[in-house]
Amino acid sequence: MEHEFTKIIKKILKENFGVSGEQVFAVSELIQYLNIKTKSANKGSKSRGSFANLYAIYVLAEDYFLKNFHQSEKHSDYEGAVYTNIFKRQRELPFGQKLQNHALNHRLNEEFKRYFPTCDFIPVLRNPKTNRYWFNENLLKVKIQENVHNIAETVIQIIDAYVEAKRDSFEKFLQLCKEAQALTEGQVIEFIKQLLAPTVDARIFEIVSYSILKYYYSDRSIYWGYEVDRL
Repeated sequence: MEHEFTKIIKKILKENFGVSGEQVFAVSELIQYLNIKTKSANKGSKSRGSFANLYAIYVLAEDYFLKNFHQSEKHSDYEGAVYTNIFKRQRELPFGQKLQNHALNHRLNEEFKRYFPTCDFIPVLRNPKTNRYWFNENLLKVKIQENVHNIAETVIQIIDAYVEAKRDSFEKFLQLCKEAQALTEGQVIEFIKQLLAPTVDARIFEIVSYSILKYYYSDRSIYWGYEVDRL
């Protein structure tokens, strides 16, 4: 699968691994998964941001990278990341304030297995008794011929680039809304129609849809029930 953001992924891979970048893209299930999950960077309103699963990868890859396991062989001795720390880190990231723990606990692994049923590894390893988490190092090491490339930093860079693309899209939407205040009624109608088009980001689509409904029902009373005295 290739889409608009695939170019960014391949650009990052080329910068980090040179001529081996294309091969890393081709053989790494984790990079392929990121490619699948970032298609909404430039796609339509039906495409979700996928922040939950991407951030589950991000916080554990970041924990791995910051502890310099990409430069040592000590990851197998690591006691694991504390759940409260990585969960807090998720919510500190852009668009992550409302994220729950589902991706860390099972959702990411289940989806990854659906996409790559023949892969021997899952991304998130955890010990339910100690509530400690690890990113599966087998997915962070990519062998190209005789060379083993660690992609931990690359994974972080790809997700950072995706978040920046989503944030840029949202900021442009806010700027357009400010500029729309100077439009005529007919121009505003056309502007709103454009924001409901299939090529619009999912969050923008939802905001505009909600705004229309809020305006429509602002001067109406709604009753729920089947009888007037039993609402």
